[in-house]
Amino acid sequence: MAYSELVKNFNKIRQYMRSFYVYGFRSRSEYTEKSSRSYDDERRRIESWLGDYMQFRQAPDGRIAFISIDSRRAAHNPMYKAWKAKSFTDGDITLHFLLFDILSTPGKIFSIKEIMNSLDGYLAQFKEPRVFDVSTVRKKLNEYAAEGLVNVEKRGRTAYYSRADDVPVPCVDVLNYFSEVMPCGVIGSFILDGQSGQVRQEDREDREESGQHFAFKHHYITGTLDSQVLYELFSAIRERRGVALETVNRDSDRTSETRVIPLRIMISVQSGRQYLMAYVPAHQKITPFRADNILSVSHGEICENYDELQCTFEGMRPHLWGVSTRSRSNQRMERVEFTIRYADDEQYIRERLEREKRCGTVEHIDENTSRFTADVFDAWEMIPWIRTFICRITDIHFSDSRLEEQFWQDIREMYALYGLEGGN
Repeated sequence: MAYSELVKNFNKIRQYMRSFYVYGFRSRSEYTEKSSRSYDDERRRIESWLGDYMQFRQAPDGRIAFISIDSRRAAHNPMYKAWKAKSFTDGDITLHFLLFDILSTPGKIFSIKEIMNSLDGYLAQFKEPRVFDVSTVRKKLNEYAAEGLVNVEKRGRTAYYSRADDVPVPCVDVLNYFSEVMPCGVIGSFILDGQSGQVRQEDREDREESGQHFAFKHHYITGTLDSQVLYELFSAIRERRGVALETVNRDSDRTSETRVIPLRIMISVQSGRQYLMAYVPAHQKITPFRADNILSVSHGEICENYDELQCTFEGMRPHLWGVSTRSRSNQRMERVEFTIRYADDEQYIRERLEREKRCGTVEHIDENTSRFTADVFDAWEMIPWIRTFICRITDIHFSDSRLEEQFWQDIREMYALYGLEGGN
């Protein structure tokens, strides 16, 4: 069979892209889940979309491919190309253009019988015409109606179809910004493609020539691989219904299914990682799920006490530093308190503390001293941030004694690593 860059199952290519170009740069010989031919086909597909951004290096185990993208130059997320390579049948594409050509007459409505007669007129021009039965055409029209592309009007027992009015499109700058920073931003990229005369910006690197006015210091492009998962979760949240999540454990590659009530999507401003906050009825608690560990989402029944669960989560938010909702100690809530001192010309430290305090509070003791305090579910989440103030911290205390000992042990090891005195 001839190779094609089009894909039927996006979840499959999603796993390949993440496995090879996000998580660890495995060589061909290291990939054992599928056959070598399967690996080669998926690699060629990815190269056809991202060839300009792919690089290779030779390792002892073989040739390793990886993606290298300079966010200062890339005007558009190149990974969106994967979403625009969905396969289709000859019948699908033929029927698509014929139907919209028939419905393009302004102000005219058509019965299914009239549409079938028009189709026969088109297809009669071919020596070996494709034949569409009425049920196939009606099903396709109903699909377009569900997407808002076609209007359906009932007159007695007869349904009449017409082309829906075009929706005003936001300005290009709004779409460019949305497509790069929002979850499911690929939708904005599709709209940009559909604008009359709009240049395909992902095919152009020069920001000024492509009309792109935004540059991003931290451009989290890999989030687009989870767009389908997020779309299903957003739909469930809007409809207030439960879902069944198929998730994978990256350490063991084992999959499992969990029934949850999705409440909110939270996105880290530090890593760009996306999480689902959901109530798990089996455990009777709210738990985070990483979006990149969710393989599929299946909608379930509407949740009768959805408002109650949302109120519970909103009550927890003032004590969430990240997404962890459980204390690692026996305490329900853990307290963190530290004092920092900075020089007269380091007032930016004071400003940074105010800007990054999240759910904590800051007390300014004097012009050069500030104290930070927070009561959180999981103080371990705060450690990477607290470490950025090392050398300015004059006093620190954790209600979790194990965490406090671990913090000081890390400091002692750092002193030993650099051969410094005073590690005690």
